[in-house]
Amino acid sequence: MYAVGCIWVFCLSFVASAGLTTPKPTLNTILSTTSKTTTSTAPTVGDPLPMVINTWNFSVANAFAWRILKQSKGGLRQTRNAVVEGCSKCETIQCDRTVGYGGSPDEIGETTLDAMVMDGSTMDVGAVGGMRRTKDAIKVARNVLEHTQHTMLVGDAATNFASAMGFKTESLTTPESKDMWLQWTAENCQPNFWRNVHPDPTVSCGPYRPKPSALTRWKEDRARTEYEIGRNNHDTIGMIAIDVESNIHAGTSTNGARHKIPGRVGDSPIPGAGAYADNEVGAAVATGDGDIMMRFLPSLLAVEAMRAGKSPAEAAEVGIRRILKHYKAFMGAVIAVDRLGNYSAACYGLEEFPFMVSSMAKPVNQTRLEKVKCIPAQETVTVVPL
Repeated sequence: MYAVGCIWVFCLSFVASAGLTTPKPTLNTILSTTSKTTTSTAPTVGDPLPMVINTWNFSVANAFAWRILKQSKGGLRQTRNAVVEGCSKCETIQCDRTVGYGGSPDEIGETTLDAMVMDGSTMDVGAVGGMRRTKDAIKVARNVLEHTQHTMLVGDAATNFASAMGFKTESLTTPESKDMWLQWTAENCQPNFWRNVHPDPTVSCGPYRPKPSALTRWKEDRARTEYEIGRNNHDTIGMIAIDVESNIHAGTSTNGARHKIPGRVGDSPIPGAGAYADNEVGAAVATGDGDIMMRFLPSLLAVEAMRAGKSPAEAAEVGIRRILKHYKAFMGAVIAVDRLGNYSAACYGLEEFPFMVSSMAKPVNQTRLEKVKCIPAQETVTVVPL
């Protein structure tokens, strides 16, 4: 009887150990690796590292970054190169005319660029805002990170710095961006970003001056044609690269909001707003109505939510819902990735939000498009606590 009992225990132990070593199918292996759509509350998807993920359907940039990342085994020491070169590719090919030169002219017809790169191991950041006459925005941001003790340089001073670092100075205006500006001025500069000024910004171009104010505050003119932020006039590429040892870099690049007031800098180059990375936790990137989103630092909120134990799916919603508590009419999206390669996205103001992923998931060499259904506009907004 003792011998039979021992044999029975041995068999149970063998079966249990076999179960532990047998690979289980994951959500990623079940779903299509070419294109898939989930909801903003869908389970977090995990991919084997290394990986590259970025906002919008910018597949060329993602594929290029993935190729850079794979130049070393496991992507080691290549995450910064991958993010910088991937975003730089988007600048070169003018993704959606909202990244790089020749798009989103401001009120005087000039294109200016914002970009940043963040190192999740050191928490160092390099960024440029409102940079003029230099095409290589994220590469200049990298130089800020690597060759200064500052975080951000802006405007003409950023251009002068870029020139000192060896970057070419040239016009960022193209025939296409000039035509955008001419059409806008022909339509009495509508829509625009002014309020409480004269002449009336709803029917006329500037120059504008402050409106004489009574003792009571002026109410915003709701009859004005509001400027709608969307993917046709404000797409930021936000990109995250993680190597096999969970070293993380995040970066952004954009030419900002179309017809913005000169001098405006959006959320993209602001750490915690456009992007945030921390090797101990993960990273997040955001895109959308930057003037609103930068007031809430949604990328930082997402990373801190993951630090507090929330999944990437829950974390991505934290920033979006925090904004919705105050602004019911905005467009934005957040992608959150933890240090193990689990990722998800949340969005509002669109039907769905597309993003690109490359990883060691099979097939390894395939850059895939994924989409997430956005939070419905009619849904009652609740704030997700950290």
